Amino acid sequence: MIPVILKKKIGLRIENGHPWIFGNEIAEADEAVKPGDIVTVFSGDKKFLGKGFFNPRSQIAIRLLTRNENELVDSRFIHGRMEAAWNYRKKIGYTENCRLVFGEADGLPGLIIDKFGEHFVIQTLALGIDVWKPAIVSALELIFLTDKIYERNDVPVRELEGMVQQKGFLSTPFDTKIIIQENGIKMEVDLENGQKTGYFLDQQDNRRAIRHIVKDADVLGAFCYTGSFELHAGHYGAKSVLGLDISENAIAAARKNAHLNGLENRVRFEAVNAFDVLKKWAKENKKFDVVMLDPPAFTKSRENIGKAVSGYKEINLRGMKLLRSGGFLVSSSCTNLVPPQLFLDTIRSAAKDAGKKIRQVTYQAQSPDHPIAWGLENTHYLKFLIIEVSD
Repeated sequence: MIPVILKKKIGLRIENGHPWIFGNEIAEADEAVKPGDIVTVFSGDKKFLGKGFFNPRSQIAIRLLTRNENELVDSRFIHGRMEAAWNYRKKIGYTENCRLVFGEADGLPGLIIDKFGEHFVIQTLALGIDVWKPAIVSALELIFLTDKIYERNDVPVRELEGMVQQKGFLSTPFDTKIIIQENGIKMEVDLENGQKTGYFLDQQDNRRAIRHIVKDADVLGAFCYTGSFELHAGHYGAKSVLGLDISENAIAAARKNAHLNGLENRVRFEAVNAFDVLKKWAKENKKFDVVMLDPPAFTKSRENIGKAVSGYKEINLRGMKLLRSGGFLVSSSCTNLVPPQLFLDTIRSAAKDAGKKIRQVTYQAQSPDHPIAWGLENTHYLKFLIIEVSD
C-alpha cells in the first residue's frame, strides 16, 4: 500500500464521489511511488478516501478506481469491472454495436472500448490504465471469445500523460474495414483510420429521432462526416438529401455508404467548407425543410469556450435562415466544455438574431451505452436538439 495524503482543506469533492485528484491537492506522497502505481488516498485528517492510479506528470495526478479499502486492484478487478459494464449494456439493450466501457462512468478512468459486433477498439487515455492493457485484452478475450481487438491510441491527450501515440492490432491481424448495421442501415466503418474509434456510436438513438421530420422533406446536412445522419434521412423517406463536409475522404466514404444502401439517387454529398456554404446559401435565400448540423468539437480548452459558443451561434443562425417556415433544425454539440444550458441558450440567441420563433421537438444526450454519471460533468458531453423554426 503506497499512501498519498491530501491537503487539509481538500477532500469534500472527493468524498462526494468525484474520482479526480489534482497535483496541487496532494500534501504528501511516498517517495517510492512511480507513475502508474496504485496508491491509497487519505484525507488531511487521515481518513481513507479510495485507491487509484498515480501519475505525477499529469494534471490529474490520481484517478480513483475504488472506495473499498479491502478491494485489491489487480487483473481480476479489471475483469470484474469490464464484466459489469457488459452486463449493464445487456440490461439496457445495447449489445451489437455499443460503447462497452466509458471511462469514469464505468469505474475505469481513462479507458474507452467500443464494440462493433465481434470487433473491439480500445483507447487507454491515462498512463495508469495503460499499464493494465494486457489485463484488458485478456478480459475481452475471455468475456467475448474474440480475436479481433484494435488499439486506437493515436490521440494527443496521451502525450499529456507522458505516453506516445500509437495504433495497431492487440490480437491477430484482421480487416479493419467492416460493415455494421444501425437502425436498418449499413455503414462501412474504418477502425484503423476513421475518426475516434472509427464511428460515432453515441448518436445512434439521435439518428433514429429524425425519422418523422424528414419524410418527404428536402434535407441539408452540414459536417456530415461519412453520412450517417444523411443516410438515415434517406432511409426514413426524405425526398432529397445533400450532405456537406470539408474532408474529401469522408465524402468518398459517405458516397460509398449511400451506394451500399441503394440511396445514391436521393442522398448526395459534396466536399465543401460547410461554414462558407451555409453563409452563402443563406444570403441567396436557398431553402430546405430540414437542416442538420453535427459539427466536430469547437474547443478542447476552457480558454476558447467563447469562440466555440460564437461558432455554434453562427452555424445555427445560418441553419435557421435556410429553413422554410415550419421547418426543423437538428443541432448537435459534442464539446464537453459547453454545458447543456449554455448550448440551449446559444440556440435561443441565434433564433432571436435570425428573427425566428422556435419550438422544441426533442432534446437528448448521448445514447445510454455512454452513461452519464451524476457529478462527473465530462460524462454529459453530447447535446442533441430538434426544434421547429417558423417566421
